[in-house]
Amino acid sequence: MGVIEDIRACRLCEARFAATATAHAPRPVVWFRASARVLIVGQAPGARVHESGRPFTDPSGDRLRDWLGVDGDTFYDRERFAILPMAFCFPGYDSKGSDLPPPPICARTWRDQAMAALGNVRLKLLVGGYAQKWHLGGKAGVTATVAAWRDHAPDVFPLPHPSWRNTAWLKKHPWFEDELLPALRGRLKEVLE
Repeated sequence: MGVIEDIRACRLCEARFAATATAHAPRPVVWFRASARVLIVGQAPGARVHESGRPFTDPSGDRLRDWLGVDGDTFYDRERFAILPMAFCFPGYDSKGSDLPPPPICARTWRDQAMAALGNVRLKLLVGGYAQKWHLGGKAGVTATVAAWRDHAPDVFPLPHPSWRNTAWLKKHPWFEDELLPALRGRLKEVLE
């Protein structure tokens, strides 16, 4: 089996997920091919993605596609976009209904193999703190990392999570939409053509 099939068959976190408030079974959401030119690195699938088996099938995905200026057909074309979250399964909710963080065992087990399978990536989008810390290192928070986007462009763009919870963050930091997004869309157009 190849790495994609191996990840799909993974059940490392079965007991961990059964012990969450959601008491769910693992369902790795694997969305990449070696030919992809754009890599989106997120945190972990949410509950809706766990149900659909397709990444970013929620309002966060709508916002992310809007940020990128691409439609769903383009976004879900695995020849163009690879989506490798820091954990391939929905981690579940805690007793208060909050998202649990991605289990580190997933990245330790699969990240290097999945990255090695991608041979054509020309643009990385690092969505949120977990992805940014793994790929860029350092201890800066999301705001500082995203604000320093020019240090990583044109091949890497750190992004905040596109969740509705970050609407206030977006209003507080207008440079994100005024400066970063136009540069990102321009670079994405170059990479996809």
